[in-house]
Amino acid sequence: MSETPKCPECNSIITYPTGSSTMCAECGHEWNPDEVAENGNVVKDANGNVLKDGDDVVMVKDLAVKGAPKALKAGTKVRGIKLVEGDHNIDCRIEGFGAMALKSEFVKKA
Repeated sequence: MSETPKCPECNSIITYPTGSSTMCAECGHEWNPDEVAENGNVVKDANGNVLKDGDDVVMVKDLAVKGAPKALKAGTKVRGIKLVEGDHNIDCRIEGFGAMALKSEFVKKA
């Protein structure tokens, strides 16, 4: 008998397959086990698309940056992101601005 994977949201072992995805019986989270990263961290953009290391993204909202003279504008393209653990789960380098940590909820996949 094959074991179902643990839930990436609550780490419950009570999960079951639902066709192409897997569902958690405790918290109700549904995910595709093929899209779960090796470290168990699934990062999604503002539209719900799964992001991976090296993806290009576009800012969906103007973001004021503390200590910077101007905000990052919506539509700014960011190339070659790196996914990390934590609240700001994207590390990147923005042309003309420098190194930056972003939250995935403020970007969409390009």
